Amino acid sequence: MSENEVRVLVVDDLEDAAKSLAVILSLNGYLSRTAHDGASALQVTEEFLPHCILLDVNMPGIDGLELTRRLRSTYGDDIVLVAVTGGGADDGRVSKTFELVDHYLAKPIDMKKLEKILPRRQSTS
Repeated sequence: MSENEVRVLVVDDLEDAAKSLAVILSLNGYLSRTAHDGASALQVTEEFLPHCILLDVNMPGIDGLELTRRLRSTYGDDIVLVAVTGGGADDGRVSKTFELVDHYLAKPIDMKKLEKILPRRQSTS
């Protein structure tokens, strides 16, 4: 990993959705990884040290809310957290997650909105 790469972790229990988004991010110049549950997201975060995590709110096991709490407890505000959900804000877990993250996006993700959120890549010049 080079210091000018922006690392993004995509966390979604739907593997195809996570992989597709990771490919799009890679094609746009970001270094991306995926995780398919909260426990593996915590492990990948420790190893990969992403600048940004896109996390699905509704996952089995460690859901997006609990994952957000654990990430904030460990990393504070060092990682930009973006909740991604197909659910509405009237769902208690969704609204509580929205209170803890930096941003939130609805599925399917609008890449123009996402690129406004992602940390900027540093130029190599």
